[in-house]
Amino acid sequence: MASVLKVKESEVSERTIVVAGLPVGSINDQSLTILVKSHFQDIENEGGVVEDVIYPTRTKGVAYVTFKEKKVAENVIRKKKHYLAEMVRPAQLTVSHFSEKVFSSVNAVLDLSVFRSQIGLRSLVMDLKREIPALCFSPLEANGRISVQGSFLAIKKLKESLLLKASSLLEKDRNRQSPRGSTWKSSHSLKPPRSSTPETMRRGERLVLDTDIFLYLKKTSGFYESTLKKFHALCQETVDGEITTLCIRNAQGGSQPNNEKQVKELIEKYSHALHFELRKETFILEGKENREKRNIKLACKQLSSRYLQVLVNFYHTHIDIIGSSSDTYLFKKEVMKLIRQKVR
Repeated sequence: MASVLKVKESEVSERTIVVAGLPVGSINDQSLTILVKSHFQDIENEGGVVEDVIYPTRTKGVAYVTFKEKKVAENVIRKKKHYLAEMVRPAQLTVSHFSEKVFSSVNAVLDLSVFRSQIGLRSLVMDLKREIPALCFSPLEANGRISVQGSFLAIKKLKESLLLKASSLLEKDRNRQSPRGSTWKSSHSLKPPRSSTPETMRRGERLVLDTDIFLYLKKTSGFYESTLKKFHALCQETVDGEITTLCIRNAQGGSQPNNEKQVKELIEKYSHALHFELRKETFILEGKENREKRNIKLACKQLSSRYLQVLVNFYHTHIDIIGSSSDTYLFKKEVMKLIRQKVR
């Protein structure tokens, strides 16, 4: 029975695409859903019969589109460039396979004003677009803020690129200082990114992970704790929404200096594999009656003891189910059965 369900779920996944970059706030959700369906049924966009459009989702600007035929989904993805016509302006969409992009939609707001005195911000944004074409950028605001959307790996690459640019500019400023050690003027200095990490942890290795993947890594396997123990390492975890930063250092002082780097490489490699293996399902609680909310929570708690490789995260507005494709599908199906609802 499980193998049959897995096959059916796999077939649906192959006919489903993830659409990111939808304009949020400019038109209502119902109208946007109609536009999305119309766009992907248009043969000029390599489209075909659309069975379902799931929107809105928990991630802003992201929809799931399921076609009647697998080949249509493949043709749509092959086309790559899609522009959704709307009332204000065409919106460029990012289209990808459902199975590849489980954790694909990360939204970030950047404050680029720190670069203003050093380089032109518009030129900086153009460079970033060329460097990381998978990201979607909003128009640059006058105060230097800009919204960015894309996969976690692309966002991570963006962060690394900006930190590299900041370090390079900071070094140039230091080289321009007077040899007599004159102080910098604050209006012309480039301040390094602020960090809440204690000074004792800054000497170690830093690693940025998707929060969902980190929680799965930490709570469902002994790999994380056993790796730290094996290499005698300490790790400080800083969670900032969808991003978690790890600061890894050796617990034994100056001995075995390569331990920090080894731990970072092992955790990074393991989390990268999870990025492509895991799938996330979400039960929305917001807007439901208290009785229905209670039933969903009880069902999830009841099943969590049976599905040890599924991570269940309870939030005020929703519940996230994270695990393999087959496990999350079966988990969701059983939850729906327990609360006597039909699986969507």
